[in-house]
Amino acid sequence: MNVMNIAVYTRNPALKGDKRFISLCGQLEKCGFSFSEIHSSEDLSADTGMVMSLGGDGTFLSASKRVGESGIPIIGVNMGRVGFLSEYTPEEAADALSAGTYSIEDRALLKASVEGDIIESGSSFWPYALNEICVHRSGAAILGIDVSVNGDDIPTYWADGLLVSTSSGSTAYSLSVGGPICTPDSKVLIIAPIAPHNLNVRPLIVPDSTKIKIRMRCRDERVQMSMDNRSLILRPDAAISVEVAQFSLKKVHLEKSNFFKALTTKLFWGEDIRNNVDKR
Repeated sequence: MNVMNIAVYTRNPALKGDKRFISLCGQLEKCGFSFSEIHSSEDLSADTGMVMSLGGDGTFLSASKRVGESGIPIIGVNMGRVGFLSEYTPEEAADALSAGTYSIEDRALLKASVEGDIIESGSSFWPYALNEICVHRSGAAILGIDVSVNGDDIPTYWADGLLVSTSSGSTAYSLSVGGPICTPDSKVLIIAPIAPHNLNVRPLIVPDSTKIKIRMRCRDERVQMSMDNRSLILRPDAAISVEVAQFSLKKVHLEKSNFFKALTTKLFWGEDIRNNVDKR
């Protein structure tokens, strides 16, 4: 068992007073763990061995930006709703960390490069995303979206938008627009239109070594771009290049966790009255 300092990140300070989190801290402190609190990447100390994201998946995405390229692993403790990134209960996290029954897995990050003017950015531009990078209309006009895959053009998407997702993001925005579910260790990217206005387009799966370039056609003067839970405003003549980043996010994986069980319990995958009948 590795005794370490755990840096806690949350977007809701009230969660630190939750009795389940207090119990988690008490159990781990008895094993020699210590805790600190972070708000930005500058708060990470040299002895930080792990970051604990306390909240839901949105909190985990924000925590990933704080961790950046440091290589410090993140464990997601679910105090939110569905939770595929913040997937563990406080009790599960406490038991696994105190017993050392966990491993570290690599999750691919996307890197975006923008050629053109960024009109607005909510904060300093950080070019990486764990789940997805997407463009979508900001006004009434439909988008024409031209995509090239490793330099080869594919037919134009006419849609409200388009997203490029990692396998981690296949259960996030990509799922809601009809994209496929991929296991987190799949080395793929998903290209999926958002509310397409042509009936003969489908989501596309490509290897994660693919370099993707996106250009847009639009009568509006602004186009919105989002990277996980961060948004930017671009001019429609901007070009966006997307590829897998040169570094990965380190995510804590508990031995007892199961991706397919999570699909069943959190998204009710396979929910069918016939599946509840005892097999005879």
